[in-house]
Amino acid sequence: MATICVIGGSRYFGKLLVRRLQAAGHRVTVLNRGSTAPPAGVEHLVADRDDAVALAAALGDRTFDVVVDQVCYTPVQAATAARVFAGRTLRYVMTSTIEVYDPATADLAAGSFGTPVPEQRVDPAGWPVAMELPWQDAEFVEAQYAEGKRQAEAVLTRAGGFAFAAVRSAHVLGGGAAEFTGRLAHYVERVARGEEIAVHAEPLPTVFIHHEELADLLQWAATGTDFTGPLNACSDGPLDARALTATVAARLGRRPRYRTVAPGETASPFSFDRPYAMDNTRAKQLGFVFSHTTDWLPAAVAETLAPGVTHQLRATALPRTPNPPSAAIS
Repeated sequence: MATICVIGGSRYFGKLLVRRLQAAGHRVTVLNRGSTAPPAGVEHLVADRDDAVALAAALGDRTFDVVVDQVCYTPVQAATAARVFAGRTLRYVMTSTIEVYDPATADLAAGSFGTPVPEQRVDPAGWPVAMELPWQDAEFVEAQYAEGKRQAEAVLTRAGGFAFAAVRSAHVLGGGAAEFTGRLAHYVERVARGEEIAVHAEPLPTVFIHHEELADLLQWAATGTDFTGPLNACSDGPLDARALTATVAARLGRRPRYRTVAPGETASPFSFDRPYAMDNTRAKQLGFVFSHTTDWLPAAVAETLAPGVTHQLRATALPRTPNPPSAAIS
């Protein structure tokens, strides 16, 4: 049995992770700002993770085998965590993102166009950190999400007070209403209404992971392995926006309609005009077994059509006509 602190863990795959750790017999502590209580039997600490004094006070003299940080978005947050948890934990696992590889947000080392990227494409050990940027500004943090994650990884990699691992998650789908980003629902709703899906002329593939698989991988990263450094987390089987739409359309018994966007125009989620896929070889070599995207995507579409969502779609769906009117891209 391990003692594990989960920072965040109040929604989506974070909630699943907490339940899985608890079910496996680990002693789990959830630390958040108090908006959502964890399951019964899980210790709950309330503190603002941005306030080092309040965070240390909430932790008291507690120590942990592992910390899993679900909500670290900036190098400032990472530096605070590094100071507070130094000497309190042996291992620190941060949930990171595929967006660290987005060539639109950083000058990345060149690779073969369209080839899934390995972890070394973004090396946190050498990534520059700019603590003087306005990381306390919520709008800035949102706009600099990818860079914030890159710099947070860099700070924790260099901290030295614990073994550090960063799980770089692919685009997470599944869970119906729990999938709070609404990106899969975007496709389901538009196909159900007969509306156009906005795509690039030649959308490039990206990678995905089911929310339950990501929870499994995070549990494994926390308690089933001792790797350090970044790790790509994605199901096998990259898909482009058209292939994703085709899966949705097949489940709905509809014919998808597309509109090609002009250069620089916003397309639907997951339609990319630049390489955006990860290589998951390292995780496989370490022993994690991934599913294939096509194994779970149809069920994820069905979850989005759960009774509450289905009622909403029926209330707003357009008639089935050969050429239904177009709508603005949401």
